[in-house]
Amino acid sequence: MSSTTSITSTKTDKMAAKGDHAIGTPPAGIMSALEGVLTQLKAFRLKPKQQEMLLRVSALLLIYILAFATRLFSVLRYESVIHEFDPYFNYRTTLYLTQKGFYEFWNWFDYESWYPLGRIIGGTLYPGLMVTAALLYWGLRALSFAVHIKDVCVLTAPFFASNTTIVAYFFGKELRDSGTGLIAAAFIAICPGYISRSVAGSYDNEGVAIFALLLTFYLFVKAVNTGSLAWSVASAFGYFYMVSAWGGYIFIINLIPIYVVVLLVTGRYSKRLYIAYNTLYILGMLLAMQIRFVGFQHVQSGEHMAAMGVFFLMQVFYFAEWVKAQLVDPKLFQAFLKVIVIGAGSVGALGLGLGLATGYISPWTGRFYSLLDPTYAKDNIPIIASVSEHQPTSWSSFMFDFHILLILFPAGLYFCFKRLTDAVIFVLCYGLTSLYFAGVMVRLILVATPAVCLIGAVAVSATLKNLAKLLREKKPTVVTSAKTSGSTKAAAKSGHDQLLPFQKEGAAVLLLGCLYLLVQYAVHCTWVTSEAYSSPSIVLAARQSNGDRVIFDDFREAYYWLRHNTPSDAKVASWWDYGYQITAMANRTVIVDNNTWNNTHIATVGRAMSSYEDESYQILKSLDVDYVLVVFGGVTGYSSDDINKFLWMVRIGGGVFPIIKEPDYLNNGEYRIDKEAAPKMLQCLMYKLCYYRFGELSTEYGKPPG
Repeated sequence: MSSTTSITSTKTDKMAAKGDHAIGTPPAGIMSALEGVLTQLKAFRLKPKQQEMLLRVSALLLIYILAFATRLFSVLRYESVIHEFDPYFNYRTTLYLTQKGFYEFWNWFDYESWYPLGRIIGGTLYPGLMVTAALLYWGLRALSFAVHIKDVCVLTAPFFASNTTIVAYFFGKELRDSGTGLIAAAFIAICPGYISRSVAGSYDNEGVAIFALLLTFYLFVKAVNTGSLAWSVASAFGYFYMVSAWGGYIFIINLIPIYVVVLLVTGRYSKRLYIAYNTLYILGMLLAMQIRFVGFQHVQSGEHMAAMGVFFLMQVFYFAEWVKAQLVDPKLFQAFLKVIVIGAGSVGALGLGLGLATGYISPWTGRFYSLLDPTYAKDNIPIIASVSEHQPTSWSSFMFDFHILLILFPAGLYFCFKRLTDAVIFVLCYGLTSLYFAGVMVRLILVATPAVCLIGAVAVSATLKNLAKLLREKKPTVVTSAKTSGSTKAAAKSGHDQLLPFQKEGAAVLLLGCLYLLVQYAVHCTWVTSEAYSSPSIVLAARQSNGDRVIFDDFREAYYWLRHNTPSDAKVASWWDYGYQITAMANRTVIVDNNTWNNTHIATVGRAMSSYEDESYQILKSLDVDYVLVVFGGVTGYSSDDINKFLWMVRIGGGVFPIIKEPDYLNNGEYRIDKEAAPKMLQCLMYKLCYYRFGELSTEYGKPPG
């Protein structure tokens, strides 16, 4: 019995074991495969430096996407539409380039602009923006993407804003470290000062020019730091792209010489600097001369003479360094240096004087003077002063566009001065000069934004590192052995390793405060982008009393009416603000437009608008005008209409035709448009066109007409 029982139990145990193996335990092959996979995963585990690189690349990729996405509010809220005035000329020329080719574009004479004078398109614009958009369009079409050139134009500025964040990262890394670069990239990705001219639909030169500006600066700083000819040549090509894109290249060609002079004065001359500057100046100048609109200005314009003067100064400096190495007697070198400095200065002054006297070197332009003297344009060039973005910048505008960067900027200057390098000195020169010009002209906040973001990133990076270091510090361990008691007492006496009271708590509070300010900066930037900088001026929006949004598409409807209801050869007179939009959307010939190259022609239109009706008729007939277009916002409450701009028409017209006097349109020095307005104001063409049959309209519910 016992043997039978034992045999039975043994069989039962074997069967149970087999059942357990079949149900819960995986086969040996699967186990070995899992162990092999785990071994491979352990071998694939990234090292700390590789993990840091992965996090850095991931953060930069997110910033790149953020910079593009945050600029799409206008497309999502309205539609894919070109904004403002100048972008319509850029769109029209880009469309012509993609349809006709580069040769026809370069030699295009536009009969629909500035009638009867016309305009040579290829010789009067910076073609970089148009060529860039056309290349993107052709590239996408080659990849079988069915896109329209208008959509490419709308998204060009956000695309280059994303590229600017990459350049800002490498620039910040060149200044201090990769952390500074990431913060600089994040700042510039959402900074309103840059977003204002790079939202979707803002197809203007600045959309690609700020990328070219920062790229040129980064490549030049890299060339100075390394002394590499390759980096120097790259900076020259970056400068060429900047020259082709925007007239703001004047800032580059004057800032870099200032930086070189600062390095020479502070005793930081090196062969690296010599190679970088000479390559940039010579090759960059030769490349820039290929742009027809620029031509020989680098050797004939007073605005470019600083760069030329510093170029010759560099040769004198290099020659003096060579002579110093050859001469043994210091006194002999001092005498030689005195002679060469006096001789070079005399030759330079004589050459500049002869150039100015003979007219070979042109003097500074009015726009350049207006940057140095904010009151110059108002007193001498009213057509420049009439543009809202040429007005001096208010403190509220600085706060609106920079937010906490205004506070971080001086803090960043402090950290920069604590650790001066050639790269840091360049950013200091860039930041201080651009901030001055931003105060002179509100438009130039755009130029100052990259510098403010870089210097602000230095402040944030240094502050966060210092706070993190305080949080990581540990209390010193007390060693009780006799051998180390003396050193322990000395350390305690010196106080180097001892924590201050509430040091970690204070650091944690400050760190939370910094993070709170950064979050508020992001919230502010998003709100400004959404509400202030994503509304196209061509399409207006308002809120009804019940909160519903109302869209006013009057501009495009008016232009399309002109396109479909007037002869194709009709000439339209309007104030110069609307010239580009009329030619692009209505496809009609205009008398003046936003190019503003001929002040007399604009003054003639201003005289026609501000004269009596019979006098205006004769002026307009002499210009062969068929239609007059005015913009009036009395019905909808649009404040940027022609009545609001009318005094600038009077001032510009009076600057050429003395018969037009501003006091004639004022009542006791006050500009009025009601029944108390000046008699000439009530009888001029502009007033009559705007208020024609206005008394028959009901502008408000429950109120009488008019």
